[in-house]
Amino acid sequence: MNNYDLTRMVVTISIILIIVVFAFNKILLKNKPITTKFITRTAIFASMAIILYLVPFLKIKLPFFPAFLEVHLDEVPLLIAGFAYGPLSAFLGILIKTLVKLPMTTTLGVGELADFIYSCAFIIPTAFIYKKHRTFKGMLISISIGTLIQLITSSFITTFLILDFYMFVMNLPRQAIMGMITKAGININSLSWPFFFAVAIPFNAFKDAIVIVVTILLYKRLHILVEKASN
Repeated sequence: MNNYDLTRMVVTISIILIIVVFAFNKILLKNKPITTKFITRTAIFASMAIILYLVPFLKIKLPFFPAFLEVHLDEVPLLIAGFAYGPLSAFLGILIKTLVKLPMTTTLGVGELADFIYSCAFIIPTAFIYKKHRTFKGMLISISIGTLIQLITSSFITTFLILDFYMFVMNLPRQAIMGMITKAGININSLSWPFFFAVAIPFNAFKDAIVIVVTILLYKRLHILVEKASN
């Protein structure tokens, strides 16, 4: 990614963010004042999330999970945005990240739809709870509850909705998915509940653990900055 592409991405994010923020302000927040500082900082965190998602070496494919599942760290800056500016900032960051990623999709939008749902299930509850308990203990409690919600939501939706949708739009036979799972060393005979317990739950738990560890490490270093920024 060169400087021109990066600049174009940031400008695109900023324009979309302004449109979405004012739409939310008008419809949901009943014209509650939203500052330029809020818009700018939310755009920065959304940009960071997109860059983390696009950088190839930060997309981790694990040999003990199927090749169509990968770990990335784009949720980390969005969690921090939620801690600093609240759930609206986090939601807008997730939305902007998804909209910017859509033109670059390799899954006809299936991966982006799934990522949007999973990120909302994880980050929004976390930001709501932390907003009421702005301490390190509150952060641990909020992120634990958010993780549990995301784990159940993402595993269930992946198994019983996204997987079939993915096979349909990508024109992949069920045997091809089963082959990827077998190649990863996982022996299951169905893409329903066996997949849910043997693949979806372990993968999402592992992915969330990585995101949580990185976020907590950054939180401990950026806590004072976050608190000042939120005032």
